[in-house]
Amino acid sequence: MTNMKRRTFLKGSLAVGALGVAIGTGLVTPRVVLAAWPKDAFKATTVNDALKSLLGSSALMGSSKVKLKAPDIAENGAVVPVSVTASIDGVDSITILAEKNLNPLAASFKLGPGTEPYISTRIKMGKTSSVIAVVKAGGKLYSTGKQVKVTIGGCGG
Repeated sequence: MTNMKRRTFLKGSLAVGALGVAIGTGLVTPRVVLAAWPKDAFKATTVNDALKSLLGSSALMGSSKVKLKAPDIAENGAVVPVSVTASIDGVDSITILAEKNLNPLAASFKLGPGTEPYISTRIKMGKTSSVIAVVKAGGKLYSTGKQVKVTIGGCGG
């Protein structure tokens, strides 16, 4: 009797371990996550096209309630630190765009209800450009931007 319990436990542990390795290496991928990827938005070549594809509109309202923190001069365009905060109620998403990149959409984050509207990430920039932060709240798009000078090539070389 004890032998059967031990064998069942070992088989279950082996199966869970194999599944964990398969997921970790990308052999098994969750279909729901892949289906939600906004492929057209990330392939867009203009800021307006990226916003329309991702958020349904490109009508932005400048807002002092959106704060963008990025360096004035990025010594390496491959890793430009950017953070965005918003003091607006009901934020649904925060999007970051680098205007002169071949594909301007750098990152987009969907936030759940009650989540603090703050993100921090690193983006790639091919050359000196405006970095634009777009916050979607209450069906409206609020934005702010900042010019970032790139001294060493990022995604452009």
